[in-house]
Amino acid sequence: MRLLFAGTPEPAVPALRALIDSDHEVVAVLTRADARAGRGRRLVPSPVRVAAEEAGLEVITDVPRGEEFVARLRALEVDAAPVVAYGHLLRPDVLAVPRLGWVNLHFSVLPAWRGAAPVQHAVLAGDDVTGATTFLLDDGMDTGPVLGTSTETIRPRDTSGDLLGRLATSGAGLLVATLDALEAGTLSPQPQSPDGASYAPKITAEDALVRWDDPALAVDRRVRAVTPAPGAWTTLPASEEGTPGARLGLGPVRPRPDVVDLAPGQVRAGKSEVLVGTATHAVELGEVRPVGKKPMAAADWARGAGRAVAESGAPLGGAR
Repeated sequence: MRLLFAGTPEPAVPALRALIDSDHEVVAVLTRADARAGRGRRLVPSPVRVAAEEAGLEVITDVPRGEEFVARLRALEVDAAPVVAYGHLLRPDVLAVPRLGWVNLHFSVLPAWRGAAPVQHAVLAGDDVTGATTFLLDDGMDTGPVLGTSTETIRPRDTSGDLLGRLATSGAGLLVATLDALEAGTLSPQPQSPDGASYAPKITAEDALVRWDDPALAVDRRVRAVTPAPGAWTTLPASEEGTPGARLGLGPVRPRPDVVDLAPGQVRAGKSEVLVGTATHAVELGEVRPVGKKPMAAADWARGAGRAVAESGAPLGGAR
């Protein structure tokens, strides 16, 4: 089949490459326009654009609306348009153009975790299993009829980045298999069940703030869910003058059920470990990121600024 691939971030790249290597023909790639990033705020192409140009494919960055876009899409004469994390809503006139529709690869088993951040919310909720779904886009939020599914176990120490990496790879295979079956006419789209729907809105920086008053299990899940992006954080204790404490970025932590004598947010720094209390038992910090500095091991931080925090007895993050 002739395909238009739509996608933007790194997790969409395995699917694009799998389609390029398949029996189908990717005739063009639709991706978000270059965005400003980094300290210099220079324009940076999306990972999908980079991969597409490396493969010599036509790249379209136009916003997908208007008569001109629809005419350009029709001129490509595509049979189907696979989509992975593209980032733009598609209007009915655009959805109607490909003969077999827009086939979306979503990283959950629908109708669970519809929305922008299904992997992060699955980790945050403590799900044991998640997966990927291919379905036909309609005008709802991940509500179209299902074409195929696969499952993936969520491991105890998975970050959202770990899990998304595995799903991006296995999902690429699912997407190719779905398109093969569509071409063969052996797939019958199935309406999603009205039961069991849950929603996964975009994760914000505020969502990534660690609540030390939560149980250790919830603290651990939150940190893993927002790693690598937007990244977990807490705040250092305020100064004696009342100046708010600076942010401290946090990498994944390790639950320490053997330590139960620390109050929520209280820090204990040893020679080789840094412990922080929660509502239940302590967690051990792994990597920390002080403002303006590179990530470092928590034990190294504790030999400097962290030592003062531990000795002050003041809690992190304003915990009481």
